[in-house]
Amino acid sequence: WNSHRKKIAAMVRGGGSPGSVWWQVGASSGALAVILGAFGAHALKAKVDPQMLEVWETANRYHFFHSLAMMLVPMAPAPKSASPRSGWIFSMGILLFSGSLYAMVLTGNRKLGAITPIGGLCLIGGWIALGLKA
Repeated sequence: WNSHRKKIAAMVRGGGSPGSVWWQVGASSGALAVILGAFGAHALKAKVDPQMLEVWETANRYHFFHSLAMMLVPMAPAPKSASPRSGWIFSMGILLFSGSLYAMVLTGNRKLGAITPIGGLCLIGGWIALGLKA
């Protein structure tokens, strides 16, 4: 536990391994998720039907949780060269899953929903890669 505590403290201070870039990417993505969540709750609420608002909320929930997952990447006990793989997979998952749902709500183009399952597979793959320390 002590070694993990020191590693987390180093990442929070901005130091640590090259993998700490995923800490920063995840935190930035999390901030964007909060902004988009607020946008959905306030600006979209009066402009889209309740079903589409639920779609936005689903996109936002997955965006937020997987932003946190990206912050776990530097903590994975893997070789530094292999560790970022799961971060890239999570990034693609957020972009394709949440991004396609956000775009679908904003444009009304339901065909964008065809991209969403690919993003979901990326999110699953990110967890698997993280679990395998890849």
